[in-house]
Amino acid sequence: MSIYRNRFFLAGILLILLGTQFRMIDSVVLNEPTTRALAKFTNTPIVDNSTTMGSIFSTVTPKPTKRLQPPRWLGLALIAVGTVISLHAFALPQHKKGGD
Repeated sequence: MSIYRNRFFLAGILLILLGTQFRMIDSVVLNEPTTRALAKFTNTPIVDNSTTMGSIFSTVTPKPTKRLQPPRWLGLALIAVGTVISLHAFALPQHKKGGD
């Protein structure tokens, strides 16, 4: 399957929009299942239950959530790459609808 210019243009526009979203947010708070999956994947404990008091009050602790702060340069990088890809779409030849 060949990649035509409209697919390049769509990918570029989506990267520009995603980069704009990353520039507008400061942090993202993950929900409990995602935090648990991330902790399992990285082999890090969610809550420190190594003490006696920690194990007693483990049922009273709030649901664990993780806050992610993406770097500021990520949004600009996505916008720049999206701009280059969408401008590249204009340089590609048009696809002919005929029996080519």
